[in-house]
Amino acid sequence: MEEPIKPKAEVTELQLEAVIGFNGHVPSGLKCHPDQEHLVYPLGCTVLIQAINTQDQKFLHGHDNNVSCVSISQDGSFIASGQVTFMGFKADIILWDYKKRELITRLSLHKGKIEALAFSPNDLYLVSLGGPDDGSVVVWNIAQKEAICGSPAAGLNVGNATTVYYSRCRDEMFVTAGNGTIRVWELDLPNRKIWPAECQTGQMKRIILSIGMAEDDSFFYLGTTTGDVLKMNPRTKLLADTGPAKDKYTLGVSALRCLKMGGLLAGTGAGLLFFCKSPSYKPIKKTQLQGGVTSITLRGEGHQFFVGTEESHIYCVNFTDFKETLIATCHFEAVQDIVFPFGTDELFATCAKRDIRVWHTLSNRELLRITVPNMTCHGIDFMRDGKSIISGWNDGKIRAFAPETGRLLYAIDNAHRIGVTAIATTSDCKRIISGGGEGEVRVWLIGCQTQKLEEALKEHNSSVSCIKVKRNNEECVTASTDGTCIIWDLLRLRRNQMILSNTLFQCVCYHPEEFQIITSGTDRKIAYWEVFDGSVIRELEGSLSGSINGMDITQEGMHFVTGGNDHLVKVWDYNEGEVTHIGVGHSGNIMRIRISPGNQYIISVSADGAILRWKYPFSSCSRGDATEQSC
Repeated sequence: MEEPIKPKAEVTELQLEAVIGFNGHVPSGLKCHPDQEHLVYPLGCTVLIQAINTQDQKFLHGHDNNVSCVSISQDGSFIASGQVTFMGFKADIILWDYKKRELITRLSLHKGKIEALAFSPNDLYLVSLGGPDDGSVVVWNIAQKEAICGSPAAGLNVGNATTVYYSRCRDEMFVTAGNGTIRVWELDLPNRKIWPAECQTGQMKRIILSIGMAEDDSFFYLGTTTGDVLKMNPRTKLLADTGPAKDKYTLGVSALRCLKMGGLLAGTGAGLLFFCKSPSYKPIKKTQLQGGVTSITLRGEGHQFFVGTEESHIYCVNFTDFKETLIATCHFEAVQDIVFPFGTDELFATCAKRDIRVWHTLSNRELLRITVPNMTCHGIDFMRDGKSIISGWNDGKIRAFAPETGRLLYAIDNAHRIGVTAIATTSDCKRIISGGGEGEVRVWLIGCQTQKLEEALKEHNSSVSCIKVKRNNEECVTASTDGTCIIWDLLRLRRNQMILSNTLFQCVCYHPEEFQIITSGTDRKIAYWEVFDGSVIRELEGSLSGSINGMDITQEGMHFVTGGNDHLVKVWDYNEGEVTHIGVGHSGNIMRIRISPGNQYIISVSADGAILRWKYPFSSCSRGDATEQSC
């Protein structure tokens, strides 16, 4: 039954405390600020400014879709970021004030996507390149915050331009390149025009991935998908040299930086980072990284530099010894689950495609990584005694790992026919309850050396999406995508009650007093149910768009949180059934969400690999007490 409409309470914005995540797929997305103290990079709709030494993070919110490129002005006072949008719609460029950390203006001309951005050497102009649906290059006057002129970026019989680089000395010259096109542009300010000149490469046909410009503008270098480097003269527009002649670099030269002392730093799609010189372009120094290199950014003159890869790793490399240090890492696939150990919020575990990672909550540091190649982990739980992490995998196995070392303690083979999709443990550490893709719920007895199947409960006929166990271990509830939630008696090992609804259930929670459960799923409704007879007590409109995938409730039961495909984290008052706080920051679908033990943080994880930590907006009078008050 629908709730009567009441006047809406004031909804406050949830405070974002920290983000674990880096979108390694944005070309040249990682930038070192000229102050040499901060890294700037995109994650979803947010641009992050992260202090290199202290891990302090600031967030620039303003885009309503994924950030596709970032550029920093030469003196560091401006940041420009461009985004993707839907076909036919205008894609914004936002100009930010770096010191104040605030939006200066929006520049809107391009459609669909901003492919690349570059500032002129004296920060007079910003040049922007539109995506494939747009195909134009526009020069903006920064002081007047308006466009000076624009032009199609590439000729008629070539592919799209995908990258742009400004001259290091002149505000009137920049270079664009892409699929079969290399152009040097001259800005004619009195006539408000830009004039392109095609560069000649003779018989050579190349797709350009990256550009680097020499300090004195004498030459610029182009990295190609073929795995070689082209050296062009910007005055004559002719090819000076190209290399290496043999042994081209695997998966293309995807990132380039010219050094003041001469020579090039380059990275390949196969993760090779190397230093080379013209005309041979053979590696003089090299090191192998994890994931294709997408960004190289210099700290100062380049004695130290940072590298970003497709596997969302950020490395710090010293030029002299060419040794890499991993300074930040995160999941680069959808994060499927997040869980805290019992009674502590100091660390938490997440699982994504092939790995489980344990994180230190306050420092965002990865403490442990457990990798099972070519598998996907769908669910994890800590045993109450903290001695094992229990995980369910798509190969039908349940695997238990030691939380300190990541050593495999035991594996239950063939636990489920179509993969393990959900998992939970009892507080006495004697049982694991697992759900599978075929809809079976299985109860496992865990001894010191043995793992035995106690019962297979076959009532669901589609995959089990969530399992919650009652505190006294005598009952559990399972949610399934077949539109049912079943409350099981764990003593008699049979069904107590079934809840039916026209939805694919994604999440379920017991109210701490355990006489009610709340559910949600693809119908976007949050429903409260009576455990005793399975009757619906109330229904709330949980989201305006998209499924709700994750839900958690406080130990006191006064508030609960939800997250889903609308990318919003919502905090609800349980009794009033109203949203009190909304968190904006995710750009991917939120997969799971948890409130930390002690109600200090909310942690949400999403399909783009991001982990976001929010400040829990209420203070408990005493942690674990049944009263909560607003701060």
